[in-house]
Amino acid sequence: MKLPIFIADAFTAKAFRGNPAAVCLLENKLDEDMHQKIAREMNLSETAFIRKLNPSDSFSQKNVNSTLTFVTLSGELKARKAEDGIILDLPLYPAHPQDRHEVKDLIKTAIGDTLVQDIRYSPDTRKLLVRLSDTYDRSFLENLKVNTQDLLQVENTEKVRGLILTLKGEPGGQTHAFDFYSRYFAPWVGIAEDPVTGSAHTVLSSYWSQELGKKDMRAFQCSCRGGELEISLRPDGRVDIRGGAAVVVEGTLTA
Repeated sequence: MKLPIFIADAFTAKAFRGNPAAVCLLENKLDEDMHQKIAREMNLSETAFIRKLNPSDSFSQKNVNSTLTFVTLSGELKARKAEDGIILDLPLYPAHPQDRHEVKDLIKTAIGDTLVQDIRYSPDTRKLLVRLSDTYDRSFLENLKVNTQDLLQVENTEKVRGLILTLKGEPGGQTHAFDFYSRYFAPWVGIAEDPVTGSAHTVLSSYWSQELGKKDMRAFQCSCRGGELEISLRPDGRVDIRGGAAVVVEGTLTA
Protein backbone atom coordinates (compact mmCIF):
# COMPACT_ATOMS: atom_id res chain seq x y z
CA MET A 1 0.00 0.00 0.00
CA LYS A 2 1.40 3.37 -1.04
CA LEU A 3 -0.10 6.57 0.32
CA PRO A 4 0.71 10.22 -0.54
CA ILE A 5 1.93 11.97 2.60
CA PHE A 6 3.04 15.50 3.43
CA ILE A 7 4.45 17.38 6.40
CA ALA A 8 3.31 20.98 6.67
CA ASP A 9 4.42 23.62 9.16
CA ALA A 10 1.35 25.67 10.14
CA PHE A 11 1.14 29.21 11.54
CA THR A 12 4.41 30.19 9.92
CA ALA A 13 5.72 31.10 6.48
CA LYS A 14 9.12 29.53 7.17
CA ALA A 15 10.14 25.88 7.24
CA PHE A 16 11.03 24.33 10.62
CA ARG A 17 8.92 26.79 12.58
CA GLY A 18 5.26 26.79 13.59
CA ASN A 19 3.32 23.59 14.20
CA PRO A 20 4.44 20.55 12.16
CA ALA A 21 1.68 18.16 11.13
CA ALA A 22 1.54 15.15 8.84
CA VAL A 23 -1.22 14.92 6.23
CA CYS A 24 -1.98 11.54 4.66
CA LEU A 25 -4.30 11.24 1.63
CA LEU A 26 -6.52 8.14 1.57
CA GLU A 27 -8.38 6.69 -1.41
CA ASN A 28 -10.02 4.13 0.87
CA LYS A 29 -10.86 3.90 4.55
CA LEU A 30 -8.22 2.45 6.89
CA ASP A 31 -8.86 0.78 10.22
CA GLU A 32 -8.02 2.64 13.41
CA ASP A 33 -5.01 0.45 14.15
CA MET A 34 -3.38 1.48 10.87
CA HIS A 35 -4.15 5.14 11.60
CA GLN A 36 -2.32 4.83 14.90
CA LYS A 37 0.65 3.01 13.35
CA ILE A 38 1.11 5.72 10.72
CA ALA A 39 0.77 8.47 13.33
CA ARG A 40 3.40 6.81 15.54
CA GLU A 41 5.71 6.48 12.53
CA MET A 42 5.37 10.20 11.78
CA ASN A 43 6.01 11.01 15.48
CA LEU A 44 4.34 14.43 15.39
CA SER A 45 1.69 16.04 17.60
CA GLU A 46 -0.88 15.78 14.79
CA THR A 47 -1.37 13.44 11.86
CA ALA A 48 -4.43 14.13 9.70
CA PHE A 49 -5.99 11.56 7.39
CA ILE A 50 -7.98 13.04 4.51
CA ARG A 51 -10.38 10.70 2.76
CA LYS A 52 -12.71 11.49 -0.15
CA LEU A 53 -16.41 11.58 0.70
CA ASN A 54 -17.35 10.59 -2.86
CA PRO A 55 -15.48 8.10 -5.09
CA SER A 56 -15.65 10.56 -7.98
CA ASP A 57 -13.72 13.22 -6.04
CA SER A 58 -10.10 13.73 -7.04
CA PHE A 59 -7.12 14.83 -4.95
CA SER A 60 -5.33 15.99 -8.08
CA GLN A 61 -8.13 18.23 -9.36
CA LYS A 62 -7.56 21.91 -8.65
CA ASN A 63 -9.97 23.30 -6.08
CA VAL A 64 -12.02 26.19 -7.44
CA ASN A 65 -13.76 26.99 -4.16
CA SER A 66 -12.41 29.62 -1.78
CA THR A 67 -13.58 27.57 1.22
CA LEU A 68 -13.02 23.89 1.98
CA THR A 69 -15.19 22.05 4.52
CA PHE A 70 -13.73 19.02 6.29
CA VAL A 71 -16.00 16.60 8.16
CA THR A 72 -13.91 15.63 11.21
CA LEU A 73 -14.45 13.58 14.35
CA SER A 74 -14.82 16.91 16.21
CA GLY A 75 -17.35 18.32 13.76
CA GLU A 76 -17.05 20.43 10.63
CA LEU A 77 -13.83 22.36 10.06
CA LYS A 78 -13.88 25.12 7.46
CA ALA A 79 -10.74 26.60 5.96
CA ARG A 80 -10.40 29.27 3.32
CA LYS A 81 -7.42 30.60 1.47
CA ALA A 82 -6.29 34.17 2.00
CA GLU A 83 -3.62 36.12 0.11
CA ASP A 84 -1.12 35.66 2.91
CA GLY A 85 -2.16 32.35 4.45
CA ILE A 86 -5.06 30.16 5.46
CA ILE A 87 -8.01 31.15 7.66
CA LEU A 88 -9.57 28.59 9.99
CA ASP A 89 -13.22 29.12 10.97
CA LEU A 90 -13.46 27.92 14.58
CA PRO A 91 -15.89 28.15 17.51
CA LEU A 92 -15.19 30.63 20.28
CA TYR A 93 -15.13 29.17 23.79
CA PRO A 94 -15.58 31.28 26.93
CA ALA A 95 -13.31 30.81 29.93
CA HIS A 96 -14.90 31.26 33.36
CA PRO A 97 -13.27 32.37 36.64
CA GLN A 98 -11.63 29.43 38.39
CA ASP A 99 -11.28 28.90 42.15
CA ARG A 100 -7.51 29.13 42.77
CA HIS A 101 -7.64 26.69 45.65
CA GLU A 102 -8.90 23.89 43.40
CA VAL A 103 -5.93 24.14 41.04
CA LYS A 104 -3.18 25.54 43.27
CA ASP A 105 -1.29 22.24 43.38
CA LEU A 106 -1.38 21.90 39.60
CA ILE A 107 -0.12 25.45 39.07
CA LYS A 108 2.56 25.09 41.76
CA THR A 109 3.78 21.86 40.17
CA ALA A 110 3.87 23.40 36.69
CA ILE A 111 5.44 26.82 37.30
CA GLY A 112 6.55 26.96 40.95
CA ASP A 113 6.38 30.42 42.50
CA THR A 114 5.77 32.31 39.27
CA LEU A 115 3.32 35.16 39.90
CA VAL A 116 -0.18 34.55 38.57
CA GLN A 117 -2.62 37.36 37.72
CA ASP A 118 -5.73 35.46 36.64
CA ILE A 119 -7.04 31.88 36.32
CA ARG A 120 -9.87 30.78 34.04
CA TYR A 121 -11.32 27.44 32.99
CA SER A 122 -13.03 26.43 29.75
CA PRO A 123 -15.45 23.53 30.38
CA ASP A 124 -16.06 23.11 26.65
CA THR A 125 -12.40 22.37 25.91
CA ARG A 126 -11.25 21.28 29.41
CA LYS A 127 -8.42 23.78 29.21
CA LEU A 128 -7.09 25.73 32.20
CA LEU A 129 -5.94 29.26 31.32
CA VAL A 130 -3.34 30.78 33.64
CA ARG A 131 -2.44 34.41 33.02
CA LEU A 132 0.97 35.36 34.35
CA SER A 133 1.62 38.69 36.04
CA ASP A 134 1.91 41.75 33.80
CA THR A 135 5.29 42.37 35.42
CA TYR A 136 6.74 39.62 33.22
CA ASP A 137 7.74 40.03 29.57
CA ARG A 138 7.89 37.76 26.54
CA SER A 139 11.41 36.53 27.26
CA PHE A 140 10.33 35.38 30.72
CA LEU A 141 7.54 33.23 29.25
CA GLU A 142 9.84 31.85 26.56
CA ASN A 143 12.47 30.81 29.10
CA LEU A 144 10.09 29.58 31.80
CA LYS A 145 10.80 25.96 32.77
CA VAL A 146 7.48 24.13 33.01
CA ASN A 147 7.37 20.84 34.88
CA THR A 148 5.01 18.76 32.75
CA GLN A 149 6.41 15.40 33.86
CA ASP A 150 4.88 15.64 37.34
CA LEU A 151 1.52 17.12 36.30
CA LEU A 152 0.03 13.67 35.79
CA GLN A 153 0.66 12.89 39.46
CA VAL A 154 -1.28 15.92 40.78
CA GLU A 155 -4.52 14.83 42.46
CA ASN A 156 -8.02 16.18 41.77
CA THR A 157 -7.25 17.55 38.30
CA GLU A 158 -9.45 15.17 36.30
CA LYS A 159 -11.28 18.02 34.58
CA VAL A 160 -8.08 19.53 33.12
CA ARG A 161 -6.75 18.21 29.81
CA GLY A 162 -4.71 21.20 28.73
CA LEU A 163 -2.76 24.01 30.42
CA ILE A 164 -2.51 27.41 28.75
CA LEU A 165 0.04 29.90 30.07
CA THR A 166 -0.56 33.38 28.72
CA LEU A 167 0.83 36.87 29.08
CA LYS A 168 -0.27 40.32 28.00
CA GLY A 169 1.59 41.59 24.94
CA GLU A 170 3.96 44.49 24.63
CA PRO A 171 2.51 46.59 21.79
CA GLY A 172 5.37 49.09 21.87
CA GLY A 173 8.17 46.69 22.61
CA GLN A 174 8.46 44.58 19.47
CA THR A 175 9.09 45.27 15.78
CA HIS A 176 5.98 43.15 15.15
CA ALA A 177 3.67 43.98 18.03
CA PHE A 178 1.56 41.21 19.57
CA ASP A 179 -1.50 41.61 21.78
CA PHE A 180 -0.76 38.50 23.82
CA TYR A 181 1.63 35.56 24.15
CA SER A 182 1.03 31.96 25.16
CA ARG A 183 2.43 28.46 25.62
CA TYR A 184 0.41 25.24 25.72
CA PHE A 185 0.95 21.96 27.57
CA ALA A 186 -1.14 18.77 27.45
CA PRO A 187 0.70 15.85 29.08
CA TRP A 188 -2.73 14.34 29.92
CA VAL A 189 -3.10 13.47 26.22
CA GLY A 190 0.56 12.72 25.56
CA ILE A 191 1.78 16.18 24.47
CA ALA A 192 4.37 17.73 26.78
CA GLU A 193 4.30 21.05 24.89
CA ASP A 194 2.55 21.79 21.61
CA PRO A 195 4.45 24.15 19.27
CA VAL A 196 1.39 26.13 18.10
CA THR A 197 -2.18 25.33 19.10
CA GLY A 198 -5.23 26.51 17.18
CA SER A 199 -7.67 25.02 19.70
CA ALA A 200 -6.03 26.88 22.60
CA HIS A 201 -6.61 30.14 20.76
CA THR A 202 -10.35 29.50 20.63
CA VAL A 203 -10.17 30.06 24.40
CA LEU A 204 -7.41 32.70 24.37
CA SER A 205 -9.29 34.77 21.78
CA SER A 206 -12.38 34.94 23.97
CA TYR A 207 -10.41 35.87 27.08
CA TRP A 208 -8.13 38.52 25.59
CA SER A 209 -10.89 40.09 23.55
CA GLN A 210 -12.71 40.86 26.80
CA GLU A 211 -9.54 41.97 28.60
CA LEU A 212 -8.28 44.22 25.81
CA GLY A 213 -11.61 45.35 24.36
CA LYS A 214 -10.53 44.26 20.87
CA LYS A 215 -12.00 42.04 18.17
CA ASP A 216 -8.89 41.87 16.00
CA MET A 217 -5.63 40.74 17.59
CA ARG A 218 -2.20 39.36 16.82
CA ALA A 219 -0.84 36.52 18.94
CA PHE A 220 2.45 34.70 19.30
CA GLN A 221 2.88 31.22 20.80
CA CYS A 222 6.25 31.17 22.53
CA SER A 223 7.34 27.58 21.99
CA CYS A 224 10.87 26.85 20.79
CA ARG A 225 9.53 26.79 17.21
CA GLY A 226 7.21 29.77 17.63
CA GLY A 227 4.07 30.62 15.71
CA GLU A 228 2.15 33.75 14.69
CA LEU A 229 -1.64 33.95 14.56
CA GLU A 230 -3.98 36.71 13.41
CA ILE A 231 -7.34 36.63 15.16
CA SER A 232 -10.69 38.15 14.23
CA LEU A 233 -13.81 37.62 16.34
CA ARG A 234 -16.98 37.44 14.27
CA PRO A 235 -20.51 38.65 15.06
CA ASP A 236 -21.84 35.07 14.87
CA GLY A 237 -19.86 33.97 17.92
CA ARG A 238 -17.06 32.27 16.01
CA VAL A 239 -13.45 33.26 15.40
CA ASP A 240 -11.27 33.39 12.30
CA ILE A 241 -7.67 32.38 12.97
CA ARG A 242 -5.23 33.11 10.18
CA GLY A 243 -1.72 31.79 9.77
CA GLY A 244 0.81 30.89 7.13
CA ALA A 245 1.75 27.35 6.06
CA ALA A 246 4.87 25.82 4.58
CA VAL A 247 5.02 22.31 3.08
CA VAL A 248 8.42 20.88 4.02
CA VAL A 249 8.03 17.18 3.07
CA GLU A 250 6.19 15.60 0.16
CA GLY A 251 6.44 11.89 -0.54
CA THR A 252 4.96 8.39 -0.45
CA LEU A 253 4.37 6.22 2.59
CA THR A 254 4.73 2.49 1.97
CA ALA A 255 2.83 0.25 4.37
